[in-house]
Amino acid sequence: MEINLKEMSIEEKLRIMELLWDDLCRNKPDFQSPHWHGDILKAREKSLNEGKDKFVDWEQAKKEIWNSIS
Repeated sequence: MEINLKEMSIEEKLRIMELLWDDLCRNKPDFQSPHWHGDILKAREKSLNEGKDKFVDWEQAKKEIWNSIS
């Protein structure tokens, strides 16, 4: 399969990325993330606990991403 990324819009690329992640999550439940992912999550949790970060609803975050690129 060949995909011509140069001809795709940002919206098309984001849709494909989301489809790929959804498929990977459904079909590879035993996949192990790299060790450094855990390090990043710990650092983010620390920032959250220290009041430096906050959660954003995923649906709202997607809307903000779409609005920033359209």
